[in-house]
Amino acid sequence: MSFSRPTRRGFLALASAAAFAAGRGEAAAEPAVGDDGLYHEPWFLQSFLDLREDLESAAASGKRLVIMWELRGCPYCRETHLVNFADTDITNYIRDNFEVLQLNLIGSRKVTDVDGQELSEKDIAQKYRIRFTPTFQFFPPSPAGIEAKEPLAREVARAPGYLKPPHFLAMFRFVRERAYERGSFRDFLATNG
Repeated sequence: MSFSRPTRRGFLALASAAAFAAGRGEAAAEPAVGDDGLYHEPWFLQSFLDLREDLESAAASGKRLVIMWELRGCPYCRETHLVNFADTDITNYIRDNFEVLQLNLIGSRKVTDVDGQELSEKDIAQKYRIRFTPTFQFFPPSPAGIEAKEPLAREVARAPGYLKPPHFLAMFRFVRERAYERGSFRDFLATNG
């Protein structure tokens, strides 16, 4: 973050970090259930819900943007938070390489898509044909030309449904290593365990 040119994202990150430090001290952070009924990780992306801006910011920091789609009462969303994200190896890998934006499958917050269209979370989920929770939707390393593509062609990979921790981490490695350019996730698992 540059202090000579503050950004909205920088302000949010600083405010979030300050609130987290004041409320938690040095203790390890655990997910908290928000007013929306979803578990929230303290390290998730704090966003103004402008996907192009989020994609550009992730790219500028050498990370990839991933959207985690959830739904209140989803047992596998809960499992993802309480099991997968509780594994420090998984969490550290994701935090080092990805920006995770959490969206609600039936939410009403306004999201600006990469093509400039502003829709509710529910409508953008329909636009991208998100049907299950949790679903992880992975985007390319650069926003270049993404707005001209059809919605489903904008993502490089998708993980619909719950993945057990080893496969969950493998999916993030699959995207980070750009293995989707060489084959399927199933192929990646077969050769990389």
